Amino acid sequence: MSRTRRAIGASAVVALFALAGCGGASDGDDASDAPDTPPAETTTLTVWVMGDSGARLEEALAPFTDETGIEVDVQAIPWDNVNDRLTTAVASGEGPDVTQIGLSHLAAFLEAGVLEDLSGHLADHPNLDPANFPSAVADLNPDGGLFSVPWISDTRVLFYRSDILAEAGIDEPPATWEELREAARTLAARGDGQYGYYIPQWDAPLPVAYTWQTGTDVIADDGSIRLDTPGFREAVDHYLGFYEDGSVPTAGDFDQAAGFVSGTAPMLVSGPYLAAAIREQAPDLEGAWGVTTVPTNTTGTSLFAGSNLGVWTGTENLDAALQLLDFLTDPATQVAWYQATGELPAVTAAFDDPALADDPLVAVYAEQLQDSKPLPVSTAWDEANQALLQALNAIALTGADKEQTLAGLFATIEEINAR
Repeated sequence: MSRTRRAIGASAVVALFALAGCGGASDGDDASDAPDTPPAETTTLTVWVMGDSGARLEEALAPFTDETGIEVDVQAIPWDNVNDRLTTAVASGEGPDVTQIGLSHLAAFLEAGVLEDLSGHLADHPNLDPANFPSAVADLNPDGGLFSVPWISDTRVLFYRSDILAEAGIDEPPATWEELREAARTLAARGDGQYGYYIPQWDAPLPVAYTWQTGTDVIADDGSIRLDTPGFREAVDHYLGFYEDGSVPTAGDFDQAAGFVSGTAPMLVSGPYLAAAIREQAPDLEGAWGVTTVPTNTTGTSLFAGSNLGVWTGTENLDAALQLLDFLTDPATQVAWYQATGELPAVTAAFDDPALADDPLVAVYAEQLQDSKPLPVSTAWDEANQALLQALNAIALTGADKEQTLAGLFATIEEINAR
């Protein structure tokens, strides 16, 4: 698809100032004959932000506007509407100057060709240098370009109720697959309606992370999707084993935060957003729960997720857009955003700030980020990952034959690769 140029630049004109009659004309001169002062022009950037962070981003950008004079029009877009908004912008040729891009949507933005390659601007904007971010993000920019830069990072860690584990005779959180499965069985044996672990039935990346933990990738060297491997089968057995043991709930509407707070499911893999929910819903549990890096098999690789920032190709405000990205990826700005929202920085240096370095939870997140990977950046992957999740749910929840279901999944993957 050819790249679409942004049709309309965003700018605002400041009102003319009247000229005073003193000092500007000699006696007898008519001040009205003095030339008009050219109007000052204020650059206004249109920025798309996803979810409900619009108001907080406006507050965070106030210092940027004060420093640069660049105004920012923040437009909040619900996550469910991102694809529709992108499609409309591509069709109309009118997009924002700067956009937030959830990593799950990055492939669609790249395929649409709407992101400016920023690789030629690093000398003037050093905060955008890929060296400032975790090595995992290197795979997010194809063909050696720089089409987006990390803004918010996210990873999955193991949450555990230390008080409940201790009551069951488990002194330390599980560190390996075997320890996790054994602890889950022990905790599930507390009684009816009690579980040891939680697997979200909607969480498509979880079985992929399990595959990575066997030391196996889901993408072949030629770029095709590859699931028919011993490592993937080992991950499937691990995933399904919790269901076979009765260690996980089967209700599709199970609430992970409520289950963790109540103790019904005292272990689960989730992101930093869960910590905020626990603190809000159950402040009395302070000291009774913790987080640790995900249990390992061959590796302890977890998911790298979050959001990037990109500049819409053809923007008439490229320099101002680059200044904005430079501001948002500055370590001090990243720390301030974490303090305001609880969303993890993407800039590695931000983790050295005392506001983060002295937080034991953040220390675990930072450690896990060093062994994390993003999902494949491919529009084909979305379909494949959903097929994978549907297959596992069919086996775990409806009793579908494992070998037949996996054979059907592998056939579907081959069809996707052939397109």
